[in-house]
Amino acid sequence: MTKPLDPKLARQGRIAALVIAGAALLSIFAPVIVSGLGLPARFEILILLFALAAFIWSLVVAVRIWQKSRD
Repeated sequence: MTKPLDPKLARQGRIAALVIAGAALLSIFAPVIVSGLGLPARFEILILLFALAAFIWSLVVAVRIWQKSRD
């Protein structure tokens, strides 16, 4: 049988999942946000770069959770 997941790791996993969901929504709605506010296209790229950074951060956190759960 597998042992139950540490509550600290479970919390980190939930935070990573929320960041992934938020980054996905941000990347989907970036064109709508920029056009709605009347901003130049470079701000859309900036928003997408923030979303990319969030995806990379979530990937790093997920790998660290996976490594800790293997012990």
